[in-house]
Amino acid sequence: MIRPAFLDAAETAATLLREPMLVERWSAPSALPDFSTGGLARHLANQLTHTVTFLAAAPGTSAISVLEHFTGNAWVTSGVDSADNIDIRRRSEQAAASTTATDLADLVDAALTELRTTVPAEPADRIVDLGDWGLQVDDFLLTRVVELVVHVDDLAISLGLPMPAMPETTAGAVIKLLSSLAAWRHGSLNVIRALARQERAPTSIAAF
Repeated sequence: MIRPAFLDAAETAATLLREPMLVERWSAPSALPDFSTGGLARHLANQLTHTVTFLAAAPGTSAISVLEHFTGNAWVTSGVDSADNIDIRRRSEQAAASTTATDLADLVDAALTELRTTVPAEPADRIVDLGDWGLQVDDFLLTRVVELVVHVDDLAISLGLPMPAMPETTAGAVIKLLSSLAAWRHGSLNVIRALARQERAPTSIAAF
């Protein structure tokens, strides 16, 4: 079910990137610290454009689990002021400075058109090569769904708009993965308490 979820989330992102408000707020601060609205929009767009690039590349030969993918990435736990996260913002800001909201929306629409064909056609055993490791294609798409859903919310808030509706299957996939990451970071008991016992809940069970 992750492939339809990915395409649904990609469609939602592409629609949001067509919002006229984005043109007006391109250079304004976003809801995220040290991220302009344009930089955030570019980072959101990357989840489609980079997926096109990864799927067009040669397959990998070995894969790790999706949980290992996140736990092996330093940015997951290093905080917004870490070198990894600063570099993510820097690259997105640089890319945003060389484009416009309209051109970015056109780029994303072209990527989405391609993905509608390539994503359903990927063999189940395809391994996406990410450089340091690989992921099974559906696990890779799950990582993109998480990025899309989280950053669609960020961008919508930055534009003063409500979070676009997401299908339950898409939201469910994100919740399941983020819950697993939260348990890895904070321990299963803290996650259970946060969900079931407010009086004993920890301050945070944030996955990222």
